[in-house]
Amino acid sequence: MKEKELDISTHDERDPDPWLALYLDDSIPINNKAKRALMRDNSSKSSRYLLPFIQLWSKVAMFFIHAFKFFFPKAFNSSKVLHRVLAWGLRNFVSPDANLLIFRHFHVGTEILQFIAGNVPGVKIVGNPLKPRDFEDIKDDLFLKHDLNLYNFVIHLNHQLKEKAVSISKPEKINLEMITEDQFDHIEFPNRWTNVLDLRSAIELFTPFYQLFLTSNDFVRASNSLQLDETIAIYTSQILGTPGHLGLVNNKHPMVPVSTFSAAYRLVLHGLAAETLHEILVGVKLKKNADGVMTPNFR
Repeated sequence: MKEKELDISTHDERDPDPWLALYLDDSIPINNKAKRALMRDNSSKSSRYLLPFIQLWSKVAMFFIHAFKFFFPKAFNSSKVLHRVLAWGLRNFVSPDANLLIFRHFHVGTEILQFIAGNVPGVKIVGNPLKPRDFEDIKDDLFLKHDLNLYNFVIHLNHQLKEKAVSISKPEKINLEMITEDQFDHIEFPNRWTNVLDLRSAIELFTPFYQLFLTSNDFVRASNSLQLDETIAIYTSQILGTPGHLGLVNNKHPMVPVSTFSAAYRLVLHGLAAETLHEILVGVKLKKNADGVMTPNFR
């Protein structure tokens, strides 16, 4: 989708563009550059024509890999090989818009966890910040570390809360120094003729590789981690004292796991939930800055 198509000048009342409508709509908070990329991604030829075939292939491949892993659980287990495949695939076949959304996800996810850790008095969590700057950073087990970070964060946070008999609540002064209004202008993504895959097609295509090269524990944990969207949103609402944004979370009920066959679709929802939550925090920071409460710390 060309950028000019996300403009009111192209509007045809007899044939309205649904992605233009959603791009102009501000009811859901989201970074503008990410929103524009997502709307273009949704209307791309890859999303319209390739995605249905890739989804079918992905489900069939996952079924046979699931059966194969049952009999040979230790075969092909190699996170390093997986992440080299992912880095190569993202660099050579994924569109700039989809790559933007994927790379942004690690940055906003890191800042959300840092926000929670920085606003619970008496709790100290040494995390593993993930802010990839190029495709080489992916090779360092980036996707696996993302899932491990999330579970380790929840475990360490709640262990300390119980040990110190404290709970998450709204602090007297909310710390937002780790939240950045990042428009992501510091990474140039390849835009060759082969870089055509939309976000959902890329995720569907890569999920069987994720299943094949990770252990069953790693893969199931990665799938189940998506439902921690609700948990992280609850922590944030307790700090902000504003539970309204919980309605934007679709991956819910982490104590009731969902089939791994839906992991690709739920991963897209996970990315959207992270973007909206981060934008809420950016809005809070901008408001506080406008009120003269704190100095901005944007990149």
